[in-house]
Amino acid sequence: MKESGIKSGTSGLESLGITEAKEILWNLTPAELVEEAIKNGEGVLTDNGALMCDTGKFTGRSPKDRFVVKDAKTENTVWWGDINIAFDPEKFDNLYNKMTDFLKDRRLYVRDAYAGAHPEYRLNLRIVNTQAWHNLFCNNMFLRLTAEELKDHNPEFTIICAPEFEADPEVDGTRQSNFAIINFTRNIILIGGTGYAGEMKKGIFGVLNYILPEEKNTLSMHCSANVGQDGDTAIFFGLSGTGKTTLSADPNRGLIGDDEHGWTEDGVFNFEGGCYAKVIDLTHEKEPQIWDAIRFGAIVENTRFLEGTRTVDYSNKSVTENTRTAYPINHIDNAVEPSRADIPKNIFFLTADAFGVLPPISRLNTSQAMYHFISGYTAKVAGTEVGVTEPQTTFSACFGAAFLPLHPTKYAEMLGQKMTENNVNVWLVNTGWTGGPYGVGSRMKLPYTRAMITAALSGDLDDVQFTKHPIFGVEMPNSCPNVPDEILNPRNTWANKEEYDAKATDLASKFVKNFGKYADFASEDILAGAPQVEVSID
Repeated sequence: MKESGIKSGTSGLESLGITEAKEILWNLTPAELVEEAIKNGEGVLTDNGALMCDTGKFTGRSPKDRFVVKDAKTENTVWWGDINIAFDPEKFDNLYNKMTDFLKDRRLYVRDAYAGAHPEYRLNLRIVNTQAWHNLFCNNMFLRLTAEELKDHNPEFTIICAPEFEADPEVDGTRQSNFAIINFTRNIILIGGTGYAGEMKKGIFGVLNYILPEEKNTLSMHCSANVGQDGDTAIFFGLSGTGKTTLSADPNRGLIGDDEHGWTEDGVFNFEGGCYAKVIDLTHEKEPQIWDAIRFGAIVENTRFLEGTRTVDYSNKSVTENTRTAYPINHIDNAVEPSRADIPKNIFFLTADAFGVLPPISRLNTSQAMYHFISGYTAKVAGTEVGVTEPQTTFSACFGAAFLPLHPTKYAEMLGQKMTENNVNVWLVNTGWTGGPYGVGSRMKLPYTRAMITAALSGDLDDVQFTKHPIFGVEMPNSCPNVPDEILNPRNTWANKEEYDAKATDLASKFVKNFGKYADFASEDILAGAPQVEVSID
């Protein structure tokens, strides 16, 4: 068995049952992996030096094909259901053996890395790939080891990713030929039948979302984070389309990370070593930091060229709207390394309320913060998905339900405890509509949203008067620097105030109905954060 690269002197692949690979390439440099990817026909170079690759049939994650092995360790801890679909341990072992047998006589790319920028909470990783560009993706997204660290590396969790290997659902227990399965007892993630690289990134996120809260009393969060020149940390939660990436990318503040973080007793730390950003309709004017980060060593997924050039056409949606780039965090000029900072002073929940109901900024008490955290609300507008013709509510627990192995109330209670212990401000920021719902009102102007966030960060909202929203109970500032007073209370922006009241009541009832599935597990403190509206029980 031929091997090359920097290999750990303490652990090989034999413990995984991989003993007959054709060749194993250990911890290749980005340049070497780019060469391998091009040689293998996995991708091509763009004119800015990035590697362009396709993910194949799957251009996004497949949540219905994500499983967790149900055994003695997980049976009474994991939040079982549509998010965490139970998988039989014996089926896992059989599938694992089939996969390792499949890897015989193949060239394998092995990446040793870790997740978690805090030394006391790091998770040592090993990733075994059949494709060079996937290994480059892991180099970009996970934290990178020095040559000296590589020599003594002992992995605590392993990913085996083979897009070419497809399961037999009737035999293997999967739903279809693709799968991503986490085994918390064997500390292994198996991924097969899909070339979407994000399955590896989110697989480890799911692992940390279990280990940190369950075993290390540390809150894990699906959020971005930045830090000011005075060391004041801010974190941003928000679903797709709410402006999380845009609003956390501030040239005047250092970027801790854009997606996954932990909150310990002494501060916040990034799980990752890179960023995985959407690039649909990307321009230098809109996102200069992301634009400049796409250079040699970066990857662009499922994009296409302008005809007759090697220039990426970021407006091209012919493969998918979910076009992405993966690059190491040091491609961002103001990135903080190591990716750690002090305890947050401000938390922002971002929502794009297409109904025009929620205030552009409001302050939440602890109960409301826990309630809105579990709710994870935003709204889809017409045209964002096939079949969406009018605004639709979207609720995703803790702003990342798809990645939560534990019940959402576990994370919410930890958030509430940290808020209380550290006197943290939590703000609900509506980047959606004002003056009416989508189709009637208008989208909140980005400069106004930036001004409101700046005012919250700088303390300019600490001493202003607030008005309580009559239905949601959140506190709306009566004034804010560089923002017209009349837009701060959304009811004032509607021509017909009775229509606003009806729409607000309707949205509040949707919150309450959605929360019904968590109510039996929620404490009185969490339930106290609900909007004040009567909902008939069907």
